[in-house]
Amino acid sequence: MSTAASPLRSEARFVIVAIGVAGCGKTTFGRALAQARGVPFFDGDEFHSPEARAKMGAGIALTDLDRAPWLDRIGEKLADARALPQGAVMACSALRRAYRDRLRARVGPDLRFVFLEGDKALMLRRVAGRRGHYMPASLVDSQFAALEPPTSEGDVVALAADASLAEAVPEALRRLAAIDGSRALEGETR
Repeated sequence: MSTAASPLRSEARFVIVAIGVAGCGKTTFGRALAQARGVPFFDGDEFHSPEARAKMGAGIALTDLDRAPWLDRIGEKLADARALPQGAVMACSALRRAYRDRLRARVGPDLRFVFLEGDKALMLRRVAGRRGHYMPASLVDSQFAALEPPTSEGDVVALAADASLAEAVPEALRRLAAIDGSRALEGETR
């Protein structure tokens, strides 16, 4: 896969978060997107506390209280990534609007999201097929219960979770550039 620069404004430092329920492919997509942009990739799973990992490993869904410090650690990392020459890509479920807003407040206007959406049956198959991950398939239902689809949020593009990377990455870059273009135009008309 090419590491050529994306069509996003080269002078901006964009931070992109791949979001969605467990099994949607956030990490795989995020890594491919980061490679295509030539920027660092971070996996939100690495920011969970040992206690949160143990809780999920025991099949217990995290609460908003459990997620708050995790989101703060991710927000801090994303805010730091704004200083990188072209930003970074992070994989993070960010299932609720409040979680995405918490990240927006920490990172600022350079934050963009790519929502990988798919049906529950696909996610169950994918999570059940993973080996060595702390998240059991039994928690997929809780992920869908918590999910507030970001379809009306202006800094989010939605893609099919089962799209090939060869199609999804360029499509994400094209649609992210369109968001940037529309915001740039808004700024010019004020």
